[in-house]
Amino acid sequence: MSGPVGIGFIGVGVISDTYLENLNSFPDVRVVILGDLDTDRARAQAEKHGVPESGTVDDVLSHPDVQLVVNLTIPAAHVEVSGKAIAAGKHVWTEKPLGLDRDGTAALLRDAAAAGLRIGSAPDTVLGPGFQTAKRAIQDGLIGTPMFALTAFQTQGPDAWHPNPAFLFAEGAGPLMDMGPYYFSALVSLFGAADRVAAFGSKPRPERAPKMGPLAGTAFPVQVPTTVSVLVSFDGGQQSQSMLSFDSALERHGFLEIHGTEGSLILPDPNTFEGSSALVRPMTAIADGFDFSQEQIEIVQQGLGPGRGLGLLDMVRAIAEDRPHVASGELGYHVLDIMLSAGESIATGEVVEVASTVAPVPAVPADFDPFARTL
Repeated sequence: MSGPVGIGFIGVGVISDTYLENLNSFPDVRVVILGDLDTDRARAQAEKHGVPESGTVDDVLSHPDVQLVVNLTIPAAHVEVSGKAIAAGKHVWTEKPLGLDRDGTAALLRDAAAAGLRIGSAPDTVLGPGFQTAKRAIQDGLIGTPMFALTAFQTQGPDAWHPNPAFLFAEGAGPLMDMGPYYFSALVSLFGAADRVAAFGSKPRPERAPKMGPLAGTAFPVQVPTTVSVLVSFDGGQQSQSMLSFDSALERHGFLEIHGTEGSLILPDPNTFEGSSALVRPMTAIADGFDFSQEQIEIVQQGLGPGRGLGLLDMVRAIAEDRPHVASGELGYHVLDIMLSAGESIATGEVVEVASTVAPVPAVPADFDPFARTL
């Protein structure tokens, strides 16, 4: 690959604005065409962001200057659309999740490998300088040997703010599939592959209704558990506990702690790209009347991180340099396998073995500069 690498979009919904703003600022890539089922919407987005062409999905897939397709379609269409891009000879970057089932998603990865093409999968927040600063600190032994993690995402639910939230309570969504990718991608990036999962889930309300917009008060069915607790055991001996809920009066977002033999690290929200971490050292002794307040030592992030699109940029540079990219299809598949295993554990009440694995996730160099021209 030599740059700037030609990029085409399939799907230009709300999230496309952030992608386009960021990718248009990276010298190593060039967005050449936007495609959508609604060609008028594609045209409007192209005009808004200065993209020279727009059209249909087929226009993107057949465009001679498109080397990589950004798949921003709905989750149920991710595998189908990514498969068409692979068949057309294009690399793929897809929004989360990579797919919704193991068989189709695994077949997609095999087809890409057979064609000599790469797949990258959101979330790419694991490439953000906030998370990467914490990851490098852990690798350098700041907290000793990592032992366990705690994560939490608790909210009243997207029906409190989304004008049409039914799809977020349908099969393939819920807090597990919608928010889980951020937390489990972070944990796998730090701990390595998972081997077993146990989970519990509940659905306190069979129906929900949006609280705002034209559909306010219109009930829709809840198809998936809206509060999920997940225990994960990792190949390296670590373990994690995760709470994911759309039923909590207490709003708690981005709670991620890693505890080691020599200290604990509070990391930034894994759904963001930037943020400092805080180190807590163990107390020397505890006695009656002891002051349990502990100093939190700030670990300031290093590096630049404009947001969504970092994973795609790392992937095109990795292709040129013939090295693994960070937010790989294999990582996306393993995270999907963890979440599907959690769903199966909820349904059966049993511990589920995670059949897939993934190679250690590489770190991003501290001097990674998205605004440099390298291709």
